[in-house]
Amino acid sequence: MRILFATFSEKTHFIGMVPTAWALRTAGHEVCVASQPALGRVVAATGLPFAPVGADHRLRDVLRFAARMGAEQTPEFDMTADPDEVAWDDLREGYRDMVLLWWKVINEPMLTDLVDLCRAWRPDLVVWEPLTFSAPIAARAAGAAHVRYLFSSDLLARMRARYLEAMADLPEAEREDPLGAWLADRADRHGVAFDEELVRGEATVDYLPPTLHLDAGRRVRRLPVRWTSYNGRAVVPEWLRRPAERPRVCLSLGTSATDRLDGYAVSVADVLDGLADLDAEVVATLPVEQQRRLGTVPGNVRLVDYVPLHALAPTCAAMISHGGAGTVLTGLADGVPQLVLPHHMYDEPLLGRMLAEQGSGLLVTEPGVDAVRAAAGRLLAEPGFARAAGRVRDEIAAMPDPAAHARTLTAVARG
Repeated sequence: MRILFATFSEKTHFIGMVPTAWALRTAGHEVCVASQPALGRVVAATGLPFAPVGADHRLRDVLRFAARMGAEQTPEFDMTADPDEVAWDDLREGYRDMVLLWWKVINEPMLTDLVDLCRAWRPDLVVWEPLTFSAPIAARAAGAAHVRYLFSSDLLARMRARYLEAMADLPEAEREDPLGAWLADRADRHGVAFDEELVRGEATVDYLPPTLHLDAGRRVRRLPVRWTSYNGRAVVPEWLRRPAERPRVCLSLGTSATDRLDGYAVSVADVLDGLADLDAEVVATLPVEQQRRLGTVPGNVRLVDYVPLHALAPTCAAMISHGGAGTVLTGLADGVPQLVLPHHMYDEPLLGRMLAEQGSGLLVTEPGVDAVRAAAGRLLAEPGFARAAGRVRDEIAAMPDPAAHARTLTAVARG
């Protein structure tokens, strides 16, 4: 069977797919990854075949231009908010902005080339990242089955369900569907009829455990898979192979903040100062350039440029992170309680709130020295956090592993 993984060029959205792609490859299926050229080096490093399609998107340039032109005056649209509490006007304006400034920008440069690739290669199944709406169009144009593969909480499907419900309550003359109109036009150009499967997929792969599962509506067919960390090529350092002499705390603020943005949303120096009085070894994973900006750090801090998180997490008594799904789940898979300092990107604040509500972590939205010290101290001193994280670990372990999930995906393709 031929299976194509399709994503726009966003590393953090792609790497969660890698264990499933390799499970399919190991089972004997022919697997290929299609994305914009900028992702080529990342994909090649996984050992999976790569097919570049279209041109690189310019999302960052578009957002900067929009900000200069005053787009920041548009009412802020918080995707983590309960959609039922968002007024229609704000929902519509937020949808317009996301289609114009986000989804079109990343999909238009690759759509035609991706359709051509699918028609030539003839995959049986296309597995697509949820913002890569060009992929289901290409799959249907080639007669392939297709499923979404979530990179985090399914905020998109939840918002879509609410949007359609709210729009249906309006007089027909007042209805507006920016996403549907755009996709219908692009699909028609390639001989494909629009329906909601082009938005939500024939099924949706979801690696969030039940405790952190977001209800996206009954129309989403969910295919659970166990979270399996993929951190790329790495060497486990000698110090990590020895037992820690004190409780170990990992500080990992993700790669997106430094790869795509202007830096972290929190003061790393303040965070480290807040941890200075802990009887703990703090392992801070920071790029070399970020380390240079710190100056002197507390004596209990070990600065490292990179260490594989799946090897570091099992040695830790607690983790401090930005709340990205991959980082959070890598820790929870080993039952490590979390302190979340969100960048306020996508669902990071939502995941932090969920962890706090079910007792496996804490959320600090204004991470000053005192707030970090108090929260980290609680994670180490109060055993209830570790017990709750252990329950989530057990939920993750009970989910289908990538090998079993690969069989589910091939059954979807045959169906």
